[in-house]
Amino acid sequence: MPKLHSLEFIEKLVGFDTTSRESNLELITYVQDYLSGFGVESLLVENDEGSKANLYATLGDASKPGVMLSGHTDVVPVDGQTWDTNPFRLTQKDGKLYGRGTADMKSFIAIVLAFVPRFLKKGLKTPIHLAFSYDEEIGCIGVRRLIEKLKGFAVRPAICIVGEPTSMQVVTGHKGKRSFVARVRGHEAHSALAPHGVNAIEYAAELIGHLKGLATKKQKQGPFDPLYDVTHTTVHTGTIAGGTQLNIVPKSCRVEFEFRYLADDDPDALEAGIRAYAKEKIEPRMRAVAPETGIDIERVNEMPGLNTDPNAEVVAFVKALAGRNDHAKVAFGTEAGLFTSRVDIPTVVCGPGAIAQAHRPNEFITLEQVAKGEEFMKRLLEKVCGR
Repeated sequence: MPKLHSLEFIEKLVGFDTTSRESNLELITYVQDYLSGFGVESLLVENDEGSKANLYATLGDASKPGVMLSGHTDVVPVDGQTWDTNPFRLTQKDGKLYGRGTADMKSFIAIVLAFVPRFLKKGLKTPIHLAFSYDEEIGCIGVRRLIEKLKGFAVRPAICIVGEPTSMQVVTGHKGKRSFVARVRGHEAHSALAPHGVNAIEYAAELIGHLKGLATKKQKQGPFDPLYDVTHTTVHTGTIAGGTQLNIVPKSCRVEFEFRYLADDDPDALEAGIRAYAKEKIEPRMRAVAPETGIDIERVNEMPGLNTDPNAEVVAFVKALAGRNDHAKVAFGTEAGLFTSRVDIPTVVCGPGAIAQAHRPNEFITLEQVAKGEEFMKRLLEKVCGR
């Protein structure tokens, strides 16, 4: 295996605890200082509290569109997971690098940083834009602020590569996602007088049953996309909480649910159908007993899907960098859909590591995948550099 240039950067980045509930500023400051050492200025786009920031920087001529390399700096928690090593200290063993974020997705960012001096030394005829975000793991929150900045740029990147772990396969699509909280307002009564109350849990169960029925319908009737491992839109209930004790008809119940939809499905129609069922089929029976009852459904997050044309120039370009001719779609969401839908930058997903290792205890990336990531970056170097 050739010498890897990015190992020290992977070690450094893994060492920052950037779990989404924590600040990422220590890592961002490290990257900003590193780039500054090469004379590269960085734009920081912070959250309201100033505790987290996106970083945007350009290698080369910022007045040209160029190629944007994008990744998120936050990681998921290790709480409750049993690790054989310190998750925030890189451990190399048997051809693998263990640590939180090795696969998802600090290794990609590390490879990018390792190649910064090589891009600058060789000279860029096409600029490289770096976009590193926060709070991707809790709904692609941070990058939205960066995108608002990009909208105001006179010149935007021509294409974007999001380096999520795809085992270096070019990904042209992923499902969109909408997540919701349903709050069911019932009417308390003694359980011996249950018909005089409105049982919030039971009516929540009716809503959940409808969601399950919708999920089954999608599984049987589609639409379908064979490029996905789960080929249809999915509907899923994740949490339910309600009631106080057994002998009280519960006054409230809270349900969290989501759907992950194909490009051929209309998310507005899906959402409208769920709301209509609650309002027209469930609420009238609740209010016949107690008029103050009902169901409030709040959309808490939305992440648009990605559906890049396989014949688009960005796809051919990134396939050449990856050294392969195939492409795929993935069920997990990324920031890519936001770049295409909000700021119209043609985007694909391609990065080292396997998504199967993400979010798990003993997360790892193989040295082979790191090497493939570096080969990808070498090919990009040849494409964008040279006078």
